[in-house]
Amino acid sequence: MPNALSIVGLGPGDPSLLPPLAHSALSYARTLVGYTSYIALLPLDLTQGKVIKTTGMRAERERVLLAIESAASGVPTALVTSGDPGIYAMASLVLECLREKDLLSLDLAIIPGIPALAAAAARLGAPLGHDFASVSLSDLLTPWERIEERIRAALAADFVLVIYNPRSHGRPDHMHKVLSIARTFRSADCPIGLVRNAYRKDEEILLCTLARVPVETIDMRTTVIVGSSTTCIAGPYMLTPRGYKPFATLPF
Repeated sequence: MPNALSIVGLGPGDPSLLPPLAHSALSYARTLVGYTSYIALLPLDLTQGKVIKTTGMRAERERVLLAIESAASGVPTALVTSGDPGIYAMASLVLECLREKDLLSLDLAIIPGIPALAAAAARLGAPLGHDFASVSLSDLLTPWERIEERIRAALAADFVLVIYNPRSHGRPDHMHKVLSIARTFRSADCPIGLVRNAYRKDEEILLCTLARVPVETIDMRTTVIVGSSTTCIAGPYMLTPRGYKPFATLPF
């Protein structure tokens, strides 16, 4: 039997990339809760005849409480997120709120979706072929000093670095700071990939180098991937080799 509350990851937003399990949960739900822009990504056949509850930016807790209240009242409910609900999204906040309200026994399903880093990587080629780290530049919940420490640590360890929430009107300079830090660990020709609105109709993809990053084109809908020391540009692709070359002569 489907769950009372499902946290559903829509992936990049293109209906063709909505997993069957997510589609089933959304079909079963009688109430849909989500950020206004995410609900707008749903196909009409999944929203017709249902109660829709939306909130704007920075109302995450309000959305979660609406979803929990609906599900606890006996109405099958889906809380909608973009990407994957467990990556910079709503799953952690749902569990926190359920714990606070002593409702961890609520019948819950966390349904994975294609995360932004996977969608962006697929559009760029294979930039995540080896170890990588991801950091969000949003300092609403994490002090900038801690974010900067994590960026330095990831770059110093030679991880490919995936950057979420890179630049907004309230944080126009954070991306400049990241690139300045990157220049102390990477060469000027280090590949940088920018993917905005992956798999949506207004998608934008740019492969550039650390020496020439058009920062002014970057916004909250952009995923930025900074290469490691082994990342290269292979034709139209960004490539971080996995390291199979030494095994090429093995007899199998």
